[in-house]
Amino acid sequence: MSNFTPFPEWKWDVPSHFNIGVACSDRHLGTPIENTIAMIVEDDQLGTDQITFSDLSIRTNKFAQLLRNLGISIKDRVLIRLPNCLDYPTAFLGAMKCGAIAVPTSTLLTADEVLYLARDSGATVLLTDKAMWNKFSSELNGCPNLKYVLLSGKGELTHSIDPSIKVLDLNDSLEEIKSWDIPCKTLSNDPAYLVYTSGTTGYPKGVLHAHRSLIGRTPASTYWFDFSETIQDRIMHSGKFNWTYVLGTGLMDPLFLGKTVVVHEGKNDATTWPKLIAKHNATIFIGVPTIYRQILQKTSFTQSEIPSLRHCMSAGEHLSDEVFVSWRQRFGIDIYEAVGMSEFSYYLCETKSRPIRPGSAGFPQPGHNIKLLNPETLEPVPEGEEGMICVDDNDPGLFLEYWNLPDETSKLKHDGWFFTGDYARYDKDGYLWFLGRKDDIIKSFGYRVSPYEIERVLKSHPSVADCAAIGEEIEKDKVLVVAYIILQPGVSISPDELQEYGKKHLAAYKAPKVVYLANDFPRTKNGKILRRSVTPSISISRSTA
Repeated sequence: MSNFTPFPEWKWDVPSHFNIGVACSDRHLGTPIENTIAMIVEDDQLGTDQITFSDLSIRTNKFAQLLRNLGISIKDRVLIRLPNCLDYPTAFLGAMKCGAIAVPTSTLLTADEVLYLARDSGATVLLTDKAMWNKFSSELNGCPNLKYVLLSGKGELTHSIDPSIKVLDLNDSLEEIKSWDIPCKTLSNDPAYLVYTSGTTGYPKGVLHAHRSLIGRTPASTYWFDFSETIQDRIMHSGKFNWTYVLGTGLMDPLFLGKTVVVHEGKNDATTWPKLIAKHNATIFIGVPTIYRQILQKTSFTQSEIPSLRHCMSAGEHLSDEVFVSWRQRFGIDIYEAVGMSEFSYYLCETKSRPIRPGSAGFPQPGHNIKLLNPETLEPVPEGEEGMICVDDNDPGLFLEYWNLPDETSKLKHDGWFFTGDYARYDKDGYLWFLGRKDDIIKSFGYRVSPYEIERVLKSHPSVADCAAIGEEIEKDKVLVVAYIILQPGVSISPDELQEYGKKHLAAYKAPKVVYLANDFPRTKNGKILRRSVTPSISISRSTA
């Protein structure tokens, strides 16, 4: 493998004490950025709302004091279930200023799911909006630690049927606070926030991060973002704050560096994002491949209509060659991809330091000691061979532990490494090619096939809107590579033609032996395809070799 390193040497500077809430809301006080807009929220129902860094500092301090006044102790959990709004950074950062642990969750979760997270995390405080509270307040039970519910937004305040839980109006409570204590002086290694991800048992698994995780993200904010030193960047993010992708790139990273974030709440279509980029003169756009694909397919926007945009970023799933090339042709801007996970944020990325190779994850960011190891021998694998992506367990960006799951933690963090479970290979030029999890890799007739590689090729066909590649067992020990394809709206093409396209652009052992046309895919709440749940029952037609 080439010894080329696309980044300069990186030296970590992790202080003994650090607090994410302070770093993101107080760091810019007394500087020219103090009165700059920190965040803008475009809400379909409520209109435009915004807050400066100075006001964000005050508001998060008030929230921290509110928690203290309620008797919330250091390391108590504060569960946040809010739409994109200014109360989200207020609570997320304010909880950490108090020394509590913020627990961000999705508004897509059902009442049962929220209750599970409240019980599992042992949350003392639940923060939600009044509309959501009215839907599941009567089902709130079995949460012995829960003492307070803080309600955001307009409308009447509905009390809990459980007399042991006190319900307060968030804005009214904050208005009553006129002074506050200084933020908690947390250690860099103290727990800061707890995110939940899919677990192997069928229940969500808590991933606990330390305050130092923000410092661990600085290589990404330095190289993947490509922030400007001469202009006040504005980041238009298409995601929801509960997702770790957005918590990092749409909240913590930009605020830490004094940049302005723009987010949206409400229904959206493909025109939403170009319109908001133009309205707010956004310089950086962050999304998932589906968003980029929809903009290309369903709008006629061009570079001339969003001239402020100069940098685009994508993560969450692989970007197809077709979307990458079409976006560059229409907007004159490349889309830079990254790979991360709930336990370790974004540590692989493409940057302007070397040409993009579509399909490649780029390079490990500086400071992150990433090795491709044989998990059995702990030896590095040769160039071109697949190995498990492993991370030095001293990396400041790495999570602390799985919440209340010590056995799970020790299973994946040992011998000086965190074993991600994801596999990849290096090419001779040092580019890393992400293969996915072992469970996703298709074993067909003695070959090992990455579904990502198949999907990347099939998505390059102009008739394909989305696809999923899986292994389908047709009889014992006989697995075929198959592809499920969603066509572009209004397109008519036979599965046979798509199968021939796969044969033309993929090695014979990789090309799908069966092609299904489908209307939709089972997905996670964040939009990722659930490959294990894709079955022939979702197809509308098929072609076989």
